[in-house]
Amino acid sequence: MKKHLAALLLAFLAGPALAQQSVPQIKFTSVPNFPDLPNGQNFGEVAGVATNSKGNVFVFTRSTPEIAGPVFGQAAAQLYEFDANGKFIREIGKGLYGFAAAHSVRIDKADNIWTIDKGSNMIVQFNPAGRVMTVYGRRQEGVAEVEGGGGPRAKPGEHLPAVEGNFRLPTDIAWDSKGNSYITDGYVNARVAKFDKNGDFVKMWGDHGTGDGQFRTPHAIAIDKNDNVYVGDRGNQRVQVFDVDGKFLRKFSVTVPPDPTSRSVNGNTPKGEAINQGVGAPNSLCIPPDNDKVLFLGESTWPGRIFKLTTDGKVLGVIGRSGRQLGSFSGGHQLACPSEYLIYVAETSNWRVQKLILQK
Repeated sequence: MKKHLAALLLAFLAGPALAQQSVPQIKFTSVPNFPDLPNGQNFGEVAGVATNSKGNVFVFTRSTPEIAGPVFGQAAAQLYEFDANGKFIREIGKGLYGFAAAHSVRIDKADNIWTIDKGSNMIVQFNPAGRVMTVYGRRQEGVAEVEGGGGPRAKPGEHLPAVEGNFRLPTDIAWDSKGNSYITDGYVNARVAKFDKNGDFVKMWGDHGTGDGQFRTPHAIAIDKNDNVYVGDRGNQRVQVFDVDGKFLRKFSVTVPPDPTSRSVNGNTPKGEAINQGVGAPNSLCIPPDNDKVLFLGESTWPGRIFKLTTDGKVLGVIGRSGRQLGSFSGGHQLACPSEYLIYVAETSNWRVQKLILQK
């Protein structure tokens, strides 16, 4: 009996490590000192990263510009462009009214630049030259309460009805083959908002909850070539897949236990029953244009890994672990994947962008 209990205990303790070993570790190189910032400048929390058709890299960081009006405390959002080798090109939208708390940046197929700012509750479209073309949402005037967005302020634990064309802490954007936009919204609302190519509101779906079609912080979104819409439902630690009309198709979760030797970058490392807290919680999603059968998923700060999946949710491999050194992560807040073997990782806690070259 004692031997049987000892064997069970050993199996329980070894389980996470064995499960981790069963998932292939994808070998990669992280390019050091990337990118090359102007002398004397540094990033703050790097919330967003994206690439355009030329391979240029756009970084949306929670840094404080020289001139900024307060929205919620101190405004913190700057947008930089670098070439593929990391050479600094320009800053875009310096002092922009819609920049308050950077969350993500995306580039559409026409190389327009889109910023999603959770402090101003605005999504702004720039043309490739850096001129503002379209704005979605509206920042509150002269108040230090970002939770309200374009409507009444939400109290803690209260979920007010979403407003069609306004947002409450939006998180990400993606486009289908017809140019329709899909915005995840977000920390207070729990929905996907769809707009047509002219910027007119079409529909929205989702509310707070754990059921199919419900969300707890829809934090990331990606769309494949067949117009399947993948929503990173971070609070529910899953990805939900919809058609362009919001019809629920399927869902999947990453359940790979953490490396038992890794430690959290922020706060206490979860132990015991809480060890799987944050496992597979999608901070970010990215589908490489050269292989839309593959999906990269960046976890939250803990356990902080990046996964390569099939679009059906099968785990193909894991990249890195939680940590501060090059090649480890504070969680990929946003990923850019111009190819299946090249990934850029925006890290909030480590204040950096990593350029990863994956081994084929």
